[in-house]
Amino acid sequence: MMKSCLLRSVTVLSLLSFSLFAQAQLRIEISGVGANQIPIAIAKFADEDGAPHSPSNIIRSDLERSGAFRLIDAPEVIADNAPIQAANWKSKGADAIVVGRVNKLANGRFELRYRLVDTLRGTELSSFVMTVQPQFLRFGAHKIANDIFYKLTGIPGAFATRIAYIVKAGTENRLEIADSDGESPIAVTRSSEPLISPSWSPDGTKLAYVSFERKKPVIFIQELANSKRIVLADFKGSNSAPAWAPDGKSLAMALSRDGQTQIYLIEADGSHVRRLTNSSGIDTEPRFAPDGQTIYFTSDRNGGPQIFRMNLDGSDVKRVTFSGSYNISPRISPDGKMLAYISRREGKFQLYIMDLTNSQELRLSETGHDESPSFAPNGKYIMYATSTAGRGALAVVSTDGRVRYNLSSKVGNIREPTWGPFTN
Repeated sequence: MMKSCLLRSVTVLSLLSFSLFAQAQLRIEISGVGANQIPIAIAKFADEDGAPHSPSNIIRSDLERSGAFRLIDAPEVIADNAPIQAANWKSKGADAIVVGRVNKLANGRFELRYRLVDTLRGTELSSFVMTVQPQFLRFGAHKIANDIFYKLTGIPGAFATRIAYIVKAGTENRLEIADSDGESPIAVTRSSEPLISPSWSPDGTKLAYVSFERKKPVIFIQELANSKRIVLADFKGSNSAPAWAPDGKSLAMALSRDGQTQIYLIEADGSHVRRLTNSSGIDTEPRFAPDGQTIYFTSDRNGGPQIFRMNLDGSDVKRVTFSGSYNISPRISPDGKMLAYISRREGKFQLYIMDLTNSQELRLSETGHDESPSFAPNGKYIMYATSTAGRGALAVVSTDGRVRYNLSSKVGNIREPTWGPFTN
């Protein structure tokens, strides 16, 4: 009974909770703030009213959502080349101010200019100019937010990254990608059959996922630039839970081709399939550690599902989780120091994080139907699927639990998020 329950949770759990989802961008609901926020003013960029998007508003939203900043009112327009009265902004409580300009060029592109000024010292901390196509203006604004976040916190910003997730609209299932704030969604693939388990390639150019279009779970890899896709795994039985190796040359997955579901390794072109586990239980949900030499996975070999780790060749298998009788969906932080997972305790499925150096746990979610955690590429936030007011939503929480917000739709459910990597 436990084995069938575990397998069902891996392959079709998210499908059971789907309801209608209209095509709409995600709505951000911030319900927490961080400690020690940096006060910052973000002035309206000169000439941005003629652009399809407001860079200053996007930057403001990014920084506010991060929980690391407290926004100081700056209603006036200030261009990047305008003189900055640092003492004046310091007196208003701002430690830094952001100014800029948007120039529409003759070729239809936009030139985005930005400057970050330290009001405490009256010095420039950063500035740059970029030229973008109109459809990439939001990306340019996210890049500026990344730069501000890094210059003021010392941590790389993850605003100019993308997320992938599964939606269902009537009888149509979609794998979508969007900006990290849920805006500008694009359907990668559509199917009348279920889609589950999206997984980003390390370079952000491809997605592996599971489709039931052949009336069974089959793993595909799809290139995002041209929609070309290949069948990666269509073996007898179930093909599920694809996970890319850090070098992008191979993937781990769960296959039942030889009977019980076990972990296998396969080259990214579908060749050289190699079995890694040989247990009497169900082994599934593999995830690589950043070193590429260690794999974490879920197994019920000791009874209830728990998280284990092993070497790349399948040796030295060790149990990692011991608190609670049901722990699934392991995800490793980019620095390899933390493990995020879903644990069922007192009837609730909630997000936990473990410090792998000392096995200390911290519960990060406050809801009771959580699944599919995914680290931001800077390792400071985790996105996961949850349920709010009876509908699915994507939630984000900082790894210290102090900052949290939801990306939700008023009209339906979204499931199985995965946060994409840093890209150029």
